[in-house]
Formats: sequence, structure tokens, C-alpha cells
Amino acid sequence: MTIYTIFNIALRLKFYIISMIQNKKDALIFLGEKVKTPNLVKHCLAAGSAMKGLAHYFREDEETWEMAGLLHDIDYEETKNKPEEHSLKGAKMLREQGLSNDIIEAVKTHNAIHGLLPQTKMAKALFCVDPLTGLIVASTLVLPSKKIKDLSLENVLNRFKEKSFARGASRNIIQQCQPLLGLSLSDFVSFVLQGMQSIADDLSL
Repeated sequence: MTIYTIFNIALRLKFYIISMIQNKKDALIFLGEKVKTPNLVKHCLAAGSAMKGLAHYFREDEETWEMAGLLHDIDYEETKNKPEEHSLKGAKMLREQGLSNDIIEAVKTHNAIHGLLPQTKMAKALFCVDPLTGLIVASTLVLPSKKIKDLSLENVLNRFKEKSFARGASRNIIQQCQPLLGLSLSDFVSFVLQGMQSIADDLSL
């Protein structure tokens, strides 16, 4: 093996090490590289904050859960016209970045189209959080102030009952918070709402 070959291998290894996502800061940088749509970035931020709050409640690692939320739609812009690939490609991307198996599983199973049952508590939480963030945003935007700080738990629960409101937010999946996480719908919505309210400026809400 020549010195030149060794040098090229070293460069590739250096790039691989640098590209590894090790913390929230790295996750945000990677998110910025892969996701350009402002509303999608905000959705990822919302999911990250909600996951962090749930991790605190369950006494899990808050940064790890937050990273799962931040990165769950990392492949969306590449797979938006191929929903059958969404989350599978994302999981592959995150595996290449050296993310933990727990985060990879959570990202992979959050897309219900695959019929993959989430196994870990983190994956179960992300599965239920994803559609709820959309319902909360929609509920905020119909308020006179359009400010999430003015959105109450009662507001969200009332909108939850309106089947024609924010149809894309699957009520069936959101309600899985009870069997999957042992949380009532009210408690679950409260945790996610508080998490999103804590980053209202980032969400422009």
C-alpha cells in the first residue's frame, strides 16, 4: 500500500468522522443541509421540542429524544413524491451518520405507511407526536391572535373532535398515546403543546 493510498484513506476517514452526528448542534446543522422548506424545518423543531418534553417526563435522555424529533423527516424533501420510501431512506441516512439504533428505529417506524410497529418508548412517542404537532399548528392558526401562547389544551381537544379539521393529523395515531405510552390524550396533548409553546419564536407562532 502506497503512502498516497494511505493518505486518501485517512482523508476519507477524517471526512466520515467529521460527518458523524454526535449532539443536538450537529443534528441542527444536518437538518439545515437536508431540509430547505421553512415549514418543514419548523415541523421538525416542533417534534424535537415535544420529544424533549416527553423524555423529561419519562426520565429518558432528553437530547437523544430531541434529536429523534429533529431528524425524523430528514429525507422528506427527497421522498415527498415516493411516500413508500419516506423514513426508510431517512433511517439509512442517519445510520450513515452514526446515529444510535434507537433514533434510527424511531425515524424508520414513524411513517405508518410501512406498517412497522414502534418498539422502543422513543419510537412510540415519535409515532404519536408527529401528527399531533400538525393539529396544534392548525389549531393555532385559526385563533384570532394566531399565537401558540394563546392556545389552550381545551382548544386542541375540541379541534381533535372535529373530524373535518386538519384531516391530515391522524386522530387514530394520536390516540395511540394511551396504549403505547400509558398517557391519556389530555396529558399527551398537554406535554406536546407545552413543548411547542416553549419554542414559539422558532416556530413563528
